[in-house]
Amino acid sequence: MTVSTHLVIADDHPLFRGALRQAVAGGMAAAQVDEVGSFEELTALLERSSDVDLILLDLTMPGISGFSGLIYLRAQYPAVPVVVVSASDDIETIRRSMEFGASGFIPKRFGVETLHDAIAKVMAGDVWIPPDIDLSAGGDPEIVRLRDRLVTLTPQQVRVLMMLSQGLLNKQIAYELSVSEATIKAHVSAILQKLGVESRTQAVIAASKIANAQWRQGEPSAS
Repeated sequence: MTVSTHLVIADDHPLFRGALRQAVAGGMAAAQVDEVGSFEELTALLERSSDVDLILLDLTMPGISGFSGLIYLRAQYPAVPVVVVSASDDIETIRRSMEFGASGFIPKRFGVETLHDAIAKVMAGDVWIPPDIDLSAGGDPEIVRLRDRLVTLTPQQVRVLMMLSQGLLNKQIAYELSVSEATIKAHVSAILQKLGVESRTQAVIAASKIANAQWRQGEPSAS
């Protein structure tokens, strides 16, 4: 690897960021590795730097929940591969991560050597998921329909939907995104139309179903 290789580790647990950095260093000693602990920090870094080669993304950190962050990154930065690294490693979580455009899925329970091998494979242009996972079976039809609607949102609409899910009002979202309240109202109307719902509440419920789909079979896992 050359010094131009640039990876970003996005995880709110410093100890695990350290483990991922160790895994990267195992075969990419010259790589530039940045660490961020929130989705806001990640988007700020991406806005500053256009040379990121790979993002290692936790599904749950401040600013995102479930797949919302992955959906936003694939819409906003389609050329940058994203590998999900999560403790929620059931088959449905892995399936939906890949359906939403992840280039790989690495469970946090794996050791540094496996992390290194998986990262190296994705950097070589391949896809990596745990070898014991079979994604050939179909997914939940309702979630698939919601997914197909969500991926039609623009990056800004995804961001607005994420903020709606956090309970922010139009004027608060407008302030955060440095646009007019009228612009946010237009985004909300487009979101409702694309999701096939009639209210902000229904849109938030639809987004929540996607965000929390990985935990439908049981209690939430630690991120």
